[in-house]
Amino acid sequence: METLRFQVVGEAFKKKPLDVKTPSDRPCKYFGKKVFNREKMYKYLPKDVYEKMIDVMDRSGSARSQGENGARLDRDVADAVAEGMRQWAIEEGVTHYTHWFQPLTEGTAEKHDSFIEHDGKGGMVEEFTGKLLVQQEPDASSFPSGGIRSTFEARGYSAWDPTSPVFIIDDTLCIPTVFISYSGEALDYKAPLLRALHAVNVAATDVCHYFDPSVKKVTSNLGWEQEYFLVDEGLYAARPDLLLTGRTLMGHDSAKNQQMDDHYFGSIPERVAAFMRELEIEALELGIPCKTRHNEVAPNQFELAPIFEETNLAVDHNMLLMSVMKRVARKHGFRVLLHEKPFAGINGSGKHNNWSLSTDNGILLHAPGKTAEQNLRFATFIVETLMGVYKHNGLLKASIMSATNAHRLGANEAPPAIVSSFLGKQVSELLDHIEKADKDDILAMAGKQGLKMDIPEIPELFIDNTDRNRTSPFAFTGNRFEFRAVGSEANCASAMIALNSAVAEALVSFKKRVDAKITEFEKKLAGTGHSATFHAIIDVLREDIKTCKPIRFDGNGYSDEWVAEAEKRGLDVEKSCPKIFERYLDPESIQMFESLGVMTKKELEARNEVKWETYTKKIQIEARVLGDLSMNHIIPVATRYQSQLLNNVDSVSTVFPIDKADKLNARNLKIIEEIAERTSAIEKGVEELVNARKLANKIADEHEKAIAYHDKVEPYLDSIRYEIDKLELIVDDSLWPLPKYRELLFIR
Repeated sequence: METLRFQVVGEAFKKKPLDVKTPSDRPCKYFGKKVFNREKMYKYLPKDVYEKMIDVMDRSGSARSQGENGARLDRDVADAVAEGMRQWAIEEGVTHYTHWFQPLTEGTAEKHDSFIEHDGKGGMVEEFTGKLLVQQEPDASSFPSGGIRSTFEARGYSAWDPTSPVFIIDDTLCIPTVFISYSGEALDYKAPLLRALHAVNVAATDVCHYFDPSVKKVTSNLGWEQEYFLVDEGLYAARPDLLLTGRTLMGHDSAKNQQMDDHYFGSIPERVAAFMRELEIEALELGIPCKTRHNEVAPNQFELAPIFEETNLAVDHNMLLMSVMKRVARKHGFRVLLHEKPFAGINGSGKHNNWSLSTDNGILLHAPGKTAEQNLRFATFIVETLMGVYKHNGLLKASIMSATNAHRLGANEAPPAIVSSFLGKQVSELLDHIEKADKDDILAMAGKQGLKMDIPEIPELFIDNTDRNRTSPFAFTGNRFEFRAVGSEANCASAMIALNSAVAEALVSFKKRVDAKITEFEKKLAGTGHSATFHAIIDVLREDIKTCKPIRFDGNGYSDEWVAEAEKRGLDVEKSCPKIFERYLDPESIQMFESLGVMTKKELEARNEVKWETYTKKIQIEARVLGDLSMNHIIPVATRYQSQLLNNVDSVSTVFPIDKADKLNARNLKIIEEIAERTSAIEKGVEELVNARKLANKIADEHEKAIAYHDKVEPYLDSIRYEIDKLELIVDDSLWPLPKYRELLFIR
């Protein structure tokens, strides 16, 4: 008789019908179909309202706009915009609206309300006003707040972010919003992200004016690369650990996994291709500019990447995509795994964040130019980015750290948990030249020809002009930096808040010091025709190149030598997740966030409470699931097989002479003994795990409790797993209760 596992596996491997949504038009025709974009605004809004709305959207990114996020919408304009949205939405079959926000749960949240209102005559009408568009009051009491809000203090507000377009999911109009407490503190990721983007915009625009006074705005750009696993839904349902924790807490390596490198960039399986096509169609309709899809390194692992977008919009699109891909996957008989390490022994999943800055006149600030002045600007933004990363390397690590991503970092598939930056030969030589050469040899004025730099011309850095370093967490890749350490299930906003804030602070400091030196050089260079500004820039750059040199590393980040060297350089080498979070509360971190208006000390303390509590809960859930599986699934099956072997030993001893029986029973007796030893070790491990958890749960302080879970509880997960994985190799395959790696990892 078949076991449940084999029934599940058989069902999972049955061919699923390829029911694929296929639009009649080309992608460019239906791109943004479900988005209230500028085209829809022009059609559904009065001309004057449309112009005011566009002004709000454009000015919101201006470094000199009014207020924190630029121009404000007055009530009359908001009402007109809401009416236009309602008209468009009803034509698309929409019946409800929701404020779509990103609380500190790492996911998104929404509360749906219908358009209907009483008409005062016993009937109903469909209405949607500016008041409902601009602000809503979802219950804030059950969202993580880190103590900012008590359970009995339920009031929280969501407020419309007009820079991120409204979109439609099924029958609901989704309005991207920030989420704040009754007393004004941010309870989400979007609010501090918008503040960080505003800060880097202002700081970078000020520095750009040294080179081009016409620059009005600097935009932070993000291109994320979303890696994920697909697993057959039936197999997923038969693995309680996958269902409850997102990863397999046990499972021996498959004889074949990724060692042949045959999955990477290979032919996409038919069922997966059907899923990808439908996902891309829905994503494109929602305005997500999907560009790339391919098989990743590990079996059942894939990647989707879009075209670069403004960072706030890119973050929204990534959060939306992760939600859409889960829904579409189920239609095709799959479950999406976004955990950074769902399977041991093969590559995990990341979400590389490709980040850059650009001006409103189309200049990429991290791209080399064709003139000496352009290359000085390039060097300036490279160096000041490195200054931000160097000063706050521990904070940047904290921004991407989590209980799940900790399994991936440094596992010979992802960057180590030490932040450093790879620049490549050309850029390194440029910075070394600026640092070491005599300043008067570097800069000279050639009459009316302008700036002349005694630096070899830098060719445009195409991909093949600078090699890549996959062990570098923050690598320069030609015209941008790639923050490779971000986890696959993370909200990109966390890393982008820290990175843009760190760079903004560095640029503010740079400008302050350059301005001071300009005055000094104006006196020294009076009457010489030399530029005091460019001399001051070079002077400060040379200081900063020396200061941030410890963050530059082009070698093997996996080596033990690098860990020792990084510690010697003063870089953060901490590996404990709860302790890494402490970097948010370092005095220099608090000073940076507060001085830029990104987050207050109170908000930072609250967020860290949430981070520590979330870490504890995730390890707690894993420990409870592992204990349950061990005692109620694995040990009963192992002892049942042990009983079968004991019966066989008794039978052999009855039939054969003692000498022959001893020889025939030798193998079975060895297995019986091993099962006894390993089940005993598992029982003991689970008992100690439970006791360690009980002791940790008595700790009131969330910080100390998280450390206890990391130091005292989490190690048992690995030691118990080791014993279970060994049992899997010797217990009768037909008895083993859970789908194995060889079944989970290959889609048929």
